[in-house]
Amino acid sequence: MAIRTRVTEMLGIEHPIVQGGMQGVGYAELASAVSNAGGLGILTALTQPSPAKLREEIERCRSMTDKPFAVNITVLPTILPPDYKGYAQAAIDGGIKIVETAGTQEVREIWEMMKPHGIKILHKCTAVRHALSAERGGCDIISIDGFECAGHPGEDDIPGLILIPRAADQVKIPMVASGGFGDGRGLVAALALGADGINMGTRFCATQEAPIHANVKQKYVDNDERGTNLIFRRFKNTARVGKNEVSDKVVEISARPDATFEDIRPYVAGAAGREVLETGDLGKGIFWAGMVQGLIHDIPTVQELIERIMGEAEEIISGRLAGMMR
Repeated sequence: MAIRTRVTEMLGIEHPIVQGGMQGVGYAELASAVSNAGGLGILTALTQPSPAKLREEIERCRSMTDKPFAVNITVLPTILPPDYKGYAQAAIDGGIKIVETAGTQEVREIWEMMKPHGIKILHKCTAVRHALSAERGGCDIISIDGFECAGHPGEDDIPGLILIPRAADQVKIPMVASGGFGDGRGLVAALALGADGINMGTRFCATQEAPIHANVKQKYVDNDERGTNLIFRRFKNTARVGKNEVSDKVVEISARPDATFEDIRPYVAGAAGREVLETGDLGKGIFWAGMVQGLIHDIPTVQELIERIMGEAEEIISGRLAGMMR
């Protein structure tokens, strides 16, 4: 049984499963594996040190798959911003037809660059009001991100069970559900709630092809649904990360009445996080992780994972749920 949705039709993919565009993880190895397995793989632009390197990574990914894949461009608030337009132009020059975006209002400049080239824009939002704004701005697909997710869940703290159907009631364009998805039960639930597919980040990190150290992958297996910390709350930039001694320390320091961002900067530096992913030394920094860790019990290949999810979904839809009808 194939599951056809507006997302599979619009993106030209076999299964309604999208890989999250994850910093330090979205390389060609993972993106091509997801696309080859029938989902939508995503390269992360800012994982590459320059637009020129992104062009090379696009070509490398294209040599590894003939299926559709996307590029993620996340616009973050920072004093010294990277060359976002340069990365966007690299995606355009590389013939990319799908771009995932996220971040601040400046991302609209990226949309304007993409539209004349017929590029499909999948924009990640953490609130219905943001989704509606993106729809009005000409985006093609919304990725609605519930509070369970890794990364930045916004400041409203609305879980997917409420956020997804709330968005589905108002958003007219196709929608992907993000945050807390890792198996066939989640896919069926997302479809029932009104989404056209699911986005998985943390679950794809715990696969053979994810280009991160085995110790980090094992940590996803060992942690359960309680194995995350919320950091940056007091700075109105909440982030959900994996629970380890470093993120515990960040939470402890942040709870002090006089704490400033400078007090935690050494623990949350991007260079330290990259070192964690590369060396597997979990004492060096933080790593991104969602509550879906509670549903991660193994480290399969991407192909095995996607086949398992689709098999579970089919069994639920045509078996268990169909059997309940009278």
